[in-house]
Amino acid sequence: MDVWDVAVRVAAVVVAFLVLPLLVGQTEHKAMAHMQGRLGPMHAGGFHGWAQLIADGVKFAQKEDTVPAGADRRVFQLAPAVALIPYLIVLVAIPLGPDGMVGQVIDAGIFFVLAVLGIGVLGSLMAGWASANKYSLLGALRTAAQLMAYELPLLLSAASVAMAAGTLSLTGILGEFEWWWVPWQLVGGFVFFTAGLAELQRPPFDAPIAPEEIIFGAYTEYSGLRFALFLLAEYAGIVVVSALTAVLFLGGWHGPWSDQLGWLWMLLKTGALSFLVIWARVAWPRLRVDQIQKFAWTALVPLALAQIALTGVIKVVVSG
Repeated sequence: MDVWDVAVRVAAVVVAFLVLPLLVGQTEHKAMAHMQGRLGPMHAGGFHGWAQLIADGVKFAQKEDTVPAGADRRVFQLAPAVALIPYLIVLVAIPLGPDGMVGQVIDAGIFFVLAVLGIGVLGSLMAGWASANKYSLLGALRTAAQLMAYELPLLLSAASVAMAAGTLSLTGILGEFEWWWVPWQLVGGFVFFTAGLAELQRPPFDAPIAPEEIIFGAYTEYSGLRFALFLLAEYAGIVVVSALTAVLFLGGWHGPWSDQLGWLWMLLKTGALSFLVIWARVAWPRLRVDQIQKFAWTALVPLALAQIALTGVIKVVVSG
């Protein structure tokens, strides 16, 4: 791989990282405005509120960047970067299309992306602990409990796909993909996508940032651009979880004329799943902390184990 090829791949990943989360954020503004009858986001700048995203950016840039007097200043300032950067790293391993349309092929791609995604949650934990605020600390503790509960079903459901394909590489999984996988991996896809939402602390799993109870959880003391980085990390996480779900359970770039339009199928599947995340925010009420834990251990974990068992049976029958 020559220097120019590496430079082009890195540039493509960075552009995707900068553009796609902003598109998801803009879509959320518009979708929620339609669903909830919010007039403001539909009028900023004129036609269909095209300037809402710009207005938000200017607002965050103008706000004062404060650090609480009792905070651990270095950890407090570092937390937004820890929350955001892992999603950039994960995008390197997600294949966009056939014929090498991926930042870097990694043999153990599933392990890599799931391990790096776990690092991103540490940004919330660091923010809550370093803020010297009891509400921030409570939000961080809820985040930690949620991470421990939902990491297991996330790993188990991904392991089911790896068993079916016989490889841990994301590009290898797409190379082995067959359309008849979709129906019998559907339960695993539901578990993976739902666990991903919970790790992102998206509704209805947003108890760690419940404003009615704990102001805004781990991010209570943040303002200005550092708060904007946490929001960008959330939208980047939506893109990453949706893209991984598309790759593992929906065939990624596979579709009609995939040799020429594979990248388009991948983007369409990722976009549809991202919209589902937005719809869930509007349509579902927030779960209590105990309900979130119960759902993980009594519903998702058994479903993920059942999916692995089903995958094992089908593999034995097919290979036999």
